[in-house]
Amino acid sequence: MVDERITDGRRIAQLLASELDGRNDGGLEAIAVTNADRDVEPTPDGARAYDVVFEPANGNSQRLLQVFVHEDRARLEFEVGQETAAETAENLGLRVRPKAVSPPRTLVFVESAAATKRATDVVQAVRAELPA
Repeated sequence: MVDERITDGRRIAQLLASELDGRNDGGLEAIAVTNADRDVEPTPDGARAYDVVFEPANGNSQRLLQVFVHEDRARLEFEVGQETAAETAENLGLRVRPKAVSPPRTLVFVESAAATKRATDVVQAVRAELPA
């Protein structure tokens, strides 16, 4: 049994990337982690670690979200499927809030390593809305 809970933002982001790359079901086979900053250091405001892109067979790639690292969590900024991301994340017990920018975004906070599987489920729900 694990005695400590992993709450290091950089490590959480790494685990999420592994989960997204490793799952090849439910539409996630068309999801890719791109533009990774391997030297990213967590900051209080969050530093961009990588992008998550939908790469359909037709070749029209689309960025779904960006992942940022804080000292104690990772933050996902959904650019598409904001309502689905918010609803799914809330239903899975993840903290969510809107970001008032143009175009608007939905923020999902991943505060432990255990939450990466739930965050992957949020990405999967957003992906399910997109055409194959």
